[in-house]
Amino acid sequence: MSAVQETKISNLPEVRGRYKENAPLGCVGWFRCGGTAEVQFKPADLEDLQNFLKNCPDDVPINIFGALSNSIIRDGGLAGVTIRLGREFSQISMNDDGTVTAGALALDSNVAQISADSGRGGLEFLSGIPGSIGGALRMNAGCYGTEIKDVLISCEALDKNGALHSFTPEEMGMTYRHIDLSTDFLFTNATFRSEKETPDIVKARIADIKKSREEAQPIREQTGGSTFANPSQQDLEKAELPLDTKVWKIIDSVGGRGLKIGGAMMSEKHCNFMINAGDATAKDLEDLGEEVRKRVSERYGIALRWEIRRIGEHLA
Repeated sequence: MSAVQETKISNLPEVRGRYKENAPLGCVGWFRCGGTAEVQFKPADLEDLQNFLKNCPDDVPINIFGALSNSIIRDGGLAGVTIRLGREFSQISMNDDGTVTAGALALDSNVAQISADSGRGGLEFLSGIPGSIGGALRMNAGCYGTEIKDVLISCEALDKNGALHSFTPEEMGMTYRHIDLSTDFLFTNATFRSEKETPDIVKARIADIKKSREEAQPIREQTGGSTFANPSQQDLEKAELPLDTKVWKIIDSVGGRGLKIGGAMMSEKHCNFMINAGDATAKDLEDLGEEVRKRVSERYGIALRWEIRRIGEHLA
């Protein structure tokens, strides 16, 4: 845990949910390494979360996580309060108007599968994105030619005072793997458009996506999603690289495939995926990513943009 350990449960608002001190985070994330939360809060429901945000002291740092699928929790842990949403935020509803509403903790793959079971198409790409809807919203996640912004109608989020707001994709400023919305906002749910289709046809497309992932990505390893975003066309032009060059090809060209630091390794199967080879620390993973960024910068003048969230305190 970090040297900053000043947040005490006795100083926090009274809630119906649960507080826990020194709660494990890294070891339950997909990389299976990293630090703990000084205090973890699991709200009972939306109203409980609103009450907490409204009454939490202003000087208490607040973080929020869902499935921890694409996050590195640094070895020194997180100071303040870390909000972990529970199953109350994982509901998925098929609406009469053909839209699909999913809670922020709903797994992307579950949204795709339940939609398919209901004869709703257009959300199959979510089966190829690790993690939950909240994280997908935060980074405008996408794969196989579709992004969240392409199917999102609106989403709801709480501000730091607990007030609930609704946003459209345009209001969020969604671009490739980016949104303009402040990180102070905590997503609670989202509503997506879908199309009526035959369930078997939609399920077949999901099966194809899963097969492609299995063949191309190290999904059975201790890993997150893609480590870095693809460079912009402007960066590729400056580097005199073809405009269709994917980031994995750039990483491969600088010796990134199989590159190791400590227990962390860039996957041999797909070199834009970091894996915990068994005994990696969070520092190993972050140092490995920074080494790749350094090599790419020196050779091509491109500053790779992390897709993996890195947060918390470094160990002294």
